[in-house]
Amino acid sequence: MSLKITELCVNCDVCEPVCPNKAISLGAEFYEIAPGLCTECIGHYEVPQCVEVCPVECIISDPENAESPEQLLAKFASLTRKEPS
Repeated sequence: MSLKITELCVNCDVCEPVCPNKAISLGAEFYEIAPGLCTECIGHYEVPQCVEVCPVECIISDPENAESPEQLLAKFASLTRKEPS
């Protein structure tokens, strides 16, 4: 599944620059993740980079955007037009 930032977000600005797909942006109240761009860093890294750097642990799996690892890998290939590393 793609990831989601909860209302616990403190707008610390550390997640946005580490997202390799540019899926994170500042929303009306706190940062948001665009489900169409989020691959949970599959194809780029072993673990989601935003989760790694978040100091308040407010980034969770988004149950409204459930995707298998295979679907996330296909999204990675589509977004980057390259094979995963």
